[in-house]
Amino acid sequence: MTTTLAVANQKGGVAKTTTVASLGAAFIERGQRVLLVDLDPQGCLTFSLGIDPEDLDVTVAEVLLGTRKPDDAIVVTDDGMHLLPANITLAQAEEGLASRTGREQRLRVALDKVAEDYDWIIIDCPPTLGVLTVGALSAATKVLIPLQCETLSHRGVGQLLDTIHDVKQYINPSLKIVGVLPTMFDGRTKHSQAVLEAIRETYDLPVVTPPIPKTIRFAEAPAIGRSILGTSRTHKGAEAYRQVAASLLKG
Repeated sequence: MTTTLAVANQKGGVAKTTTVASLGAAFIERGQRVLLVDLDPQGCLTFSLGIDPEDLDVTVAEVLLGTRKPDDAIVVTDDGMHLLPANITLAQAEEGLASRTGREQRLRVALDKVAEDYDWIIIDCPPTLGVLTVGALSAATKVLIPLQCETLSHRGVGQLLDTIHDVKQYINPSLKIVGVLPTMFDGRTKHSQAVLEAIRETYDLPVVTPPIPKTIRFAEAPAIGRSILGTSRTHKGAEAYRQVAASLLKG
């Protein structure tokens, strides 16, 4: 049974891409077969895993438009994950999808063709709540919400939850929220702890643990084209993602 996990938050800079790459690498370490999907027209996941988006002839954009099959676009990363990559052509594809029939189901239909080859499919959603994110939520079985532990960072969570509610009601009734994953966490400050408590009280969401610590190592890894598990295997940030992956495997 393939688990499709959408990593979503319309706010940028909350470590969505880092979370997708790191969880993917953690699952690989545990012998899982993993496909990552870059659904951001900026192609940050693609770039951070050592693949130049500008060198790609076939991407998730062509797959969504129906002109190419997923197998035509999937590449293998140095960390062992398979990747359905993206580049700026996805922005044009998103505009084109607006008038296409079944636009919100196209990713699900595409992933269904390769799902049996993978244990986990993890989708890096763009920092918007447009057709691409709705498509990701429609294709997913679960959604994880990374959240930077700062006061202003959770102001948009309610809007995201409204979108998830609509997707569950009209498109994908089986979609489940795993919870909020605290990122860039500084356990030494009362502020970070207060933000987590506010999330629990305001949105009644589970908080996924352990929180992901704030460290420069996450910024350094993409420059090498690897995840933190490939560049700093014993670092506390890598270990935190291993523990989150272990908890996700338990369900």
